[in-house]
Amino acid sequence: MSAILPPEQRVWWKQPIEPIEITWIVVAFIWGLIMFLMMPYWHVFGKQNLANEAYRATPEVFVAKTQAMVDKYQVREETDQKIPVVRPPAGSDVYLIARLWQWWPMLELEEGQSYKLHLMSLDWLHGFSLQPENINIQVHPGYMHLLTVQPSKAGTYAIICNEYCGINHHTMVSRLYVVPKK
Repeated sequence: MSAILPPEQRVWWKQPIEPIEITWIVVAFIWGLIMFLMMPYWHVFGKQNLANEAYRATPEVFVAKTQAMVDKYQVREETDQKIPVVRPPAGSDVYLIARLWQWWPMLELEEGQSYKLHLMSLDWLHGFSLQPENINIQVHPGYMHLLTVQPSKAGTYAIICNEYCGINHHTMVSRLYVVPKK
């Protein structure tokens, strides 16, 4: 039987299967089964997938909460767009807005302390990628995504949008500062 020429008999599925074809079918089936079983295994034991929650929310309420956090905890402004940098106390709720083409505000967190990070997109689907920690979350409009973060090492981290969100997608970057514990 050839893949180029039509089959000699029109009922081609009644032709005997070559042993090499059976081998490849078995290999593909076993590999698919391994990959299927690895997904729940890595979710539980891999420690790279965050267990986050998502709730429906309105942009107006989320923006009001974020603005209240900025008004209360702002420590300085950065960049030529004067994006506020906030330093909320340990254990508090921290709000971060994704919108074309920026993350607002910038965050300054304390090393070793736990925070509840609330993420929301005001316009399109965005991706929250915290590098070099390799934390990735899709941030959907109309939903508030909640996750608990506990920075373990002081330094400057990059927040990158890793879901294409338009012509200036490449400029949607921000910083997260982790300061040493006092």
